[in-house]
Amino acid sequence: MINHHPSDALLTRFIEADLTISLSVIVSSHVEMCPACQSKVAKLTQQAASSYFDDLDDLHQLDNNDTLSDDVLHMMGQITSAEQDTPLNLPKNVTEIEIEGKRLSLPHALKSIALKDWQGLGKISRARLNIEDDERRMSLLSIAKNGSVPCHTHKGFEITLLLQGSFEDEMGTYHAGDFIWLNNDHTHQPISKEGCVCLTVSNDALKFTQGMSQMLNPIGKLIY
Repeated sequence: MINHHPSDALLTRFIEADLTISLSVIVSSHVEMCPACQSKVAKLTQQAASSYFDDLDDLHQLDNNDTLSDDVLHMMGQITSAEQDTPLNLPKNVTEIEIEGKRLSLPHALKSIALKDWQGLGKISRARLNIEDDERRMSLLSIAKNGSVPCHTHKGFEITLLLQGSFEDEMGTYHAGDFIWLNNDHTHQPISKEGCVCLTVSNDALKFTQGMSQMLNPIGKLIY
C-alpha cells in the first residue's frame, strides 16, 4: 500500500507544467504507480481546463472597441507557425532493467531517458539518468538485500520514489510507490532487508553523520 505522496501543491504545479524536468519525471512516475494520485491529477486537470475555458469565454466577450495589441498578435503568430529547426536526437528507450536477478519495468516517464553505467560500492549501486536540470541529479539507486546507506542528512533536498522492494529508516517503512521528500531537517539510515530499487532526485550532497563515512563529506559535492 502506498502511504507517502506528493503534496497537493506539488501535483497542481505538475499539471500546470510548472516543474523542472527532473521533478516532473519523478512526480509523473509516482502518479503512474498510484491510483489515489491518478484520481487527484484527473480532478486537478479538469479544474484547470474549466478555468482555462472560462478565460477564453472572457476573451471572446471583449467589446468591439477592444483589440489585441500588434505585439501580442505577432507573438501568437510566431508560436502557432513555429517549426522544429532540427530533428530531436533521442536516446534509445530503456523499458526495463535487471538488478540482483529481478526484472523491473521502468515508469513511462523514464523510457526516453538514457541510463549511464552502474557504479557500486558494497551493497549500494547507482546509475545516473542522462538528464540536464541545473544542479539537480536524477539516479536509479539499488540497495541489495540486507544493505544500508550510512546515516546521513541532506545539504539540499532529496526525493525518493521507491520502485521495487522496501526499506525502512528511523521514520518508518516504505514500499513500492512511496514518494519521500527529505531535506536538512531529516537524519536517517535507510536499511533494506529484502533489497530495493529507488528513483532519486537531489540538488546537493548528502552529509554523513556517523563513523568512517564522514570522511566522504569533503568530496560530497563531487559524488552526490
